[in-house]
Amino acid sequence: MNKIMEQLLSIEYGSFYENYIEKASNYNSILEGLEETKNDLISFYKNLPETKLMYQYDVDKWTPKDILLHLIDSERIFAYRALRIARNDKTSLPGFEENDYVPQANANARDLSDLLEEFISVRVSTFTLFKSFSEEQLLRIGTASNNPVSVRAIGYITIGHALHHKQIIEERYL
Repeated sequence: MNKIMEQLLSIEYGSFYENYIEKASNYNSILEGLEETKNDLISFYKNLPETKLMYQYDVDKWTPKDILLHLIDSERIFAYRALRIARNDKTSLPGFEENDYVPQANANARDLSDLLEEFISVRVSTFTLFKSFSEEQLLRIGTASNNPVSVRAIGYITIGHALHHKQIIEERYL
């Protein structure tokens, strides 16, 4: 078991997020992971062949542009959850239906440079937010999507979620 998985207690996140936590476990800190995955994803998307940006490997599957905007939307939601929980808001936070967001997001009508600019802005904001949290705030646990989740778990979930979708593109789109 690696250091991150040892540190995060099973009560800090729902089992659904275990894959994301595992993928993020190579990073020594949330801030390191946020910064490195930002740079990695920018480079990855810039190097995707133009013909693959709107490719769907099957009917009703998202394009890489859809996936990038999904990462942006999800990261905004994850950061909002982290903020609320860090500030000791005890409200149970609802889940969101990602498949309802994608058709409304219109990612395929946008330029890749515009999507990357938005991703960078959101990631810098997420980085700054997590940088502001004290150790006590990172350990604070709230409820999101009917599961307990700590602020620090949300940080690693954000990192692992991006890595998960990058891996899907590598395996199914290229």
